[in-house]
This record gives sequence, structure tokens and C-alpha cells, in this order.
Amino acid sequence: MRFNENADLDTSNIDDLRGGGGGGGGALGGRVAAGGGGLGIIGLILYFLISQLGGGSMGGGGGGFELPSGLSGLSSGQSADTSQAAQSCRTGADANTQLDCEVVAVVNSLDAYWTDAFARSGQTYQPPRTNFFAGGVNTACGSASSAVGPFYCPGDNEVYIDLGFFDELEQTFGARGGPFARAYVIAHEYGHHIQALLGTNSRVQTGDTGPTSGSVRLELQADCYAGVWANHATTTPTSSGEPLIVDVTQDDVAAALDTAARIGDDYIQTQLGGGQVDESQFSHGSSAQRELWYTTGYETGDPSQCDTFARGVDLG
Repeated sequence: MRFNENADLDTSNIDDLRGGGGGGGGALGGRVAAGGGGLGIIGLILYFLISQLGGGSMGGGGGGFELPSGLSGLSSGQSADTSQAAQSCRTGADANTQLDCEVVAVVNSLDAYWTDAFARSGQTYQPPRTNFFAGGVNTACGSASSAVGPFYCPGDNEVYIDLGFFDELEQTFGARGGPFARAYVIAHEYGHHIQALLGTNSRVQTGDTGPTSGSVRLELQADCYAGVWANHATTTPTSSGEPLIVDVTQDDVAAALDTAARIGDDYIQTQLGGGQVDESQFSHGSSAQRELWYTTGYETGDPSQCDTFARGVDLG
């Protein structure tokens, strides 16, 4: 996968918080809400590790978990600076060489696809803001450190990402990585935004776990939505009138599936948590399920095929 070097990038929906040390809304003392897609990938791993060691909890009144001591690294007064991204991320050529510009390009493509998809169904799409942060960030869902990984906050309808996560994905998880795999992670968080716009996340109770739980259904649907966008990525024109993404190969798709497999509940429990598979604690779906639903979206290109909440649906 690469980006069309002549296509323009739009940074208007990007907030760069990396120069500050806090920001957003209500801090909750090192907690980030877990409902509605508010728990990032690394946060899921921390939850398993902490719970196996007897500390922290999921669900209950707080809907989040305590981050281990030393991971929060937050300070107040963070402000957004969009000038750096606007100056350095101008075209697809920049996206081919700079990670932050790569994310900008993926965000542009996602917004273009979902704007069109909503319009075709007679609805109006409202794009989320995507925030780059480093160290920690405050949001309407609480405060979080970089250890939480990329996440979507339904409280303010914004996506948060520390770009260093992608190195962690390859080094700690052993994922193959690459731009299309990174795009899957971003598209998954955008899937949670689609759920928020449609009201789907209101069907899930905080702390609901298990192989057929609402939490698992929500995550698998977000994977499916990510696959739907991926299907259209090379044909969706952005504001420049041209698709930003070109030359997606089967190897790119395999890399995205590899990432999906490495963030399944069962993989995390056994490979990173060092324990046995406990399906009662599933909150994101197994590796096989995550691959299945991403593939469903990718092969059909149809959001209506992503109804993981349908009566009698086989989750895989």
C-alpha cells in the first residue's frame, strides 16, 4: 500500500497535542472509560495482566480500570497545535514518508468513505476529531496514558492516538506491521465512531464480558466496519478528487489480519498474559473472530453485513 503522491491532505480534523501535557475534559485520576470503544488495545492487555495479578477491576461503577503506578504521566493545560501537521502534511508524498502524515491520509480517506456511505443512506456523517498525543491525555472519558493505546472516546466523539503505539505493536506483539495494518487500527477506532453516531454503543452495558457479550459484538462490528472501509480505500476520492490510497496488495490485507489476530482476547490471555483462555472475560473477541469480521467487511464492502447484534448471528 502507498499513497497517491499528488493528492492533497486535509489536516482540519487533526489536533496535535504532543507539545503539551494534558487537555480534553474531565480527568479521572488515571482511568479511562471502557464502554463504547473507550478502552484501547494496550489497555485491554493491561486489564488482563492486572486482573491476573489481583489488582484493578473492570465494570462496576467506574467503567474503567486503574492504570499501574507510573504510567499516567499527565499534566494539565495541554493545548492543540495544528500548525506542525498543516505545514508538514500537505500531499500523499508526505504520507509515504512521515508517520503522522500517513495517519492524516488514512483519516482523510475514512472521512470521505463514511461521508458518502451515510449520504447514500439519507443520513449526515459527522467526522470525529483525531488527536495525536504523547505521554498522556485528558478526555471526556477520563485521563489515559500512552499505555492505553489508540482509543475512541464516545463522550467527546474523538479518536486519540500516541503514534509510538505502532512500534509497540510490532515489538511487543510481534505484528508484521506496515501502513495497511496501521490503517486497520485507525479504521477500527473510526468504527466505534460510526457506532456512536448510530447509537449502537448504547446497546452495551459497561463491564459486560463473555464470548457473546455486547462488548464483543461491539468490537467485532468495529472490525467489520474497518474491513468495509478497506474494501473501498483505493476507490474513495477525498477532497482532492482522487483516492489517496493506491496499490493495496494481498500482502497488505494479510498484515492487517495478522494485527487483528494478535489483539484477540485468547491470544492476549495466553501469549501476553501467560494464562489460560477464559472466555467469560472476553471483551473484544477471539483472534479468529476478529479476523472473520474484518474479512466479512473487506470481502463484502457492505456495512449492512456488519450487524453483529442481529438475532441468531454466528459470531464465529
